[in-house]
Amino acid sequence: MINMQTQLFWGRQLFLTTPPAFTTQMRPALKVGVLKVHCQRCGQATWRWQAALPRHQYYCPQCLNLGRMSTLGQLYHLPEPNQFSVPNQLLTWTGQLSPLQAQVAKRIKQTMQSRQTHLVWAVTGAGKTEMLYPALVAALERGERVAIASPRIDVVLELAPRLQAAFSQVEQVVLTGQTPQYRYCQLTLCTTHQLLRFYHAFDQLIVDEVDAFPYAGNQALLYATKQAIKPTGACTYLTATPGPVLQRQARREHWQVSYLPRRFHGQPLPEIEFQKIDNWRVRPLAPHLQQWLRQRLGRRECLIFVPKIADINPLLQSLRSLFPMVRQAGVYAADPERTTKVQLMRQHQLDWLVTTTILERGVTLPGIDVLVLGADEGIFSIAALVQIAGRVGRSAQCPTGTVLMVGRHQSATIQVAQNEIKMMNRRGGF
Repeated sequence: MINMQTQLFWGRQLFLTTPPAFTTQMRPALKVGVLKVHCQRCGQATWRWQAALPRHQYYCPQCLNLGRMSTLGQLYHLPEPNQFSVPNQLLTWTGQLSPLQAQVAKRIKQTMQSRQTHLVWAVTGAGKTEMLYPALVAALERGERVAIASPRIDVVLELAPRLQAAFSQVEQVVLTGQTPQYRYCQLTLCTTHQLLRFYHAFDQLIVDEVDAFPYAGNQALLYATKQAIKPTGACTYLTATPGPVLQRQARREHWQVSYLPRRFHGQPLPEIEFQKIDNWRVRPLAPHLQQWLRQRLGRRECLIFVPKIADINPLLQSLRSLFPMVRQAGVYAADPERTTKVQLMRQHQLDWLVTTTILERGVTLPGIDVLVLGADEGIFSIAALVQIAGRVGRSAQCPTGTVLMVGRHQSATIQVAQNEIKMMNRRGGF
C-alpha cells in the first residue's frame, strides 16, 4: 500500500529543516556563492548581504510568499512514478470541434506525443481549451502526468469546472494561492506560481495565456516552468496575443507554431470603436456615456474597465446616482470578494461590473458589451486592449457585441489594437 506521505514528494519539492522519516532525494535549498545566494526553488539570485540571517545562514527573499527557503534546511523530493489508475472513459465532453479547430487539435496531439515545444496562437474565443481535449485524452491514456497552468487565477477558476465536466472520471486537483490543498493526481490545474512547488513532475505542461502578467518576462516563473517538466517532457503554450519577444523566441528555438484566425462559432472578432472624451472622470458621466449605457439597460450586461483601482468607487457612485436600479459592483485584484463578484456576473446576477485589467482575459461572460474608460492611459497595452475586446461575442448564442473605448485621444496603442483585430478578421476570411 502506498504511503500517503510519500505521494506528497512525488514530482514535488518540499523544503524541510529535518528530513522525512522515509528515504528521499535531497538537494540544497540555496547555493551560496562568493557574492550572491541562488535559490533552487525560484532560480533567483540575491546579494548575500540582502539575504543574511544570524550565524552565517541565508534565506531567499524572492519567494517568501511560498514559505521561507533558507540554508537551515534542504529541498526533498521523489521522482515522479506515474502511478495512476486510468479510467476506461476519459473524455465525457460531447461537443464537436469545427474543422479548423480539429486541424489545430490534431497538431497539438502530434507535438505532445513527439515531445515538441508548441505555440498555439489562436484568436480570443477560438476555443483553445476544447482543442486540447484530443491531446489530453492521448496523454492520459499513455499514463502521463499533465498540468495546465495560467498566470491568472480567474483563468484557472474559469477552466476548472469545464475540465471537470469534460474529464469527469479523471481525478483532478486545482491549486491556487487561495486553494493550496495538494493531492497527487494525474491532471493538475494551477496558477503558474504553483509550479514553483514542483520538480520534474509533468510529462506534459500546458501554459495558457503565456503572454499575460505576471508570467511574461518573470524569470522565476520561467524557471519554475522548466523545473516542473520532466527532462523527457514537453511544453505547449497557448495565447491569443503573442508579443514580439515571444514570437522571436519561438523562431529562435524552433518551436512548432499553429495559428487559428477564426472563432469557433465562425463570426468575426468585434472591432473597437473609439470616442474622444476629454475628461471621463468628471461627475456625472458625460452625456455620450450615459446614452451608451442607457441603450443597454435590460438588453446587455456590461464589463466596464478603468485604468486604476482608485477609479472604481467614484465611478460606481456616479453610476448608482444615474442608474439606481441597475445591479452593479466593482472588482480589483486584491478584492477579498473578487471570486464571488465574478461568479455573480457569470450567473447574470449583476448587470454591470466595473473592473481593472484583472478581467482582461480568461473570463467568458456570454452576451456582454465592453466599455473601456481611459483606454489611452499607459496601463492598457496593445495586448490588453485586444484581450479586452475579446471578452465580447464569445458564445455561439451571442456571437456579436460592442466594444467602446474612451480617452482623451486615439493613442497609437488604441490604433494598433484596432488594426490587429481588423488584420485577424481578414486572416479569418472576413
